[in-house]
Amino acid sequence: MNALEGLTDLGVSIWLDDLDRHRITSGNLADLIESKCVRGVTTNPAIFDKAVSAGAEAYAAQISDLTAQGKDVDQIIRRLTTDDVRAACDLFTGLWQQSGGVDGRVSIEVDPRLANDTSATITQAAELWSQVARPNALIKIPATKAGLPAITETIASGISVNVTLIFSVDRYREVIVAYEAGLVRARAAGLDLSPIQSVASFFVSRVDAAVDAQLE
Repeated sequence: MNALEGLTDLGVSIWLDDLDRHRITSGNLADLIESKCVRGVTTNPAIFDKAVSAGAEAYAAQISDLTAQGKDVDQIIRRLTTDDVRAACDLFTGLWQQSGGVDGRVSIEVDPRLANDTSATITQAAELWSQVARPNALIKIPATKAGLPAITETIASGISVNVTLIFSVDRYREVIVAYEAGLVRARAAGLDLSPIQSVASFFVSRVDAAVDAQLE
């Protein structure tokens, strides 16, 4: 038994903060899932930028096809990322079902440029959910002031959310209120609440970096 498998047996869910097409097609991600090393995946634009840059060959044919169809850069990136997230979701389907929806989740992030635009965040969250089209996906929305009402609206529409950029207990409390408000609205609309999941992601690495600077 390796250390990660041991943590899994203790009830700790380890998520991989990385995703690229080679990891999917080579069987690496499937192996990590099978060996109980990984219980979920989170992604962001920086991760996909690194993936496409480092693994250009894996994406070249699809990029060429999309370019020939007249797609612009944002549309191409959206297609590449949603395709990878969908494929990862499929690999996690068994774990997602086995865990009752607690594990086996894959996160995809709303464009960070929309962090202060509530309406645009809501729109893109719905688009990403529709394009990935997998019940074990999570849409990452930042816990900015503009993001809080977007979280409520997105949850209310039945979309599972991973709330990011949480740096304080006070903001975490606001996130809880936003999440609960979304559930209330979802129930009032007659939606089944059981598939609607939410994750609160504290940016521990950024806190570590800030503290390290103070200790030097």
